[in-house]
Amino acid sequence: MPERYGPWDRVYDLFRRWQRDGTWARIVTQPQAEAAAKGLITWDVNVDSTVCRAHQHAAAAVKRGISGTNRPAGSPSCRPTTGSDAPGAA
Repeated sequence: MPERYGPWDRVYDLFRRWQRDGTWARIVTQPQAEAAAKGLITWDVNVDSTVCRAHQHAAAAVKRGISGTNRPAGSPSCRPTTGSDAPGAA
């Protein structure tokens, strides 16, 4: 940290105080709201795939000594799972 900011613990204390009192939230939301009101922001959805977890069978996990590639096409473990197939789904 540059010396002009002072001791690191004082900088951290100020950061935490601003975090608790909502200063950081205002720093982000106020300009964002102004830009949105002017139509300068396009609100598109972006999903980062690093947070999407694959089912264990999607990774070709071996089950009972048979790999997923050797199972018949109609076997239950080869078909996609839907919400209604989930355990406890009504």
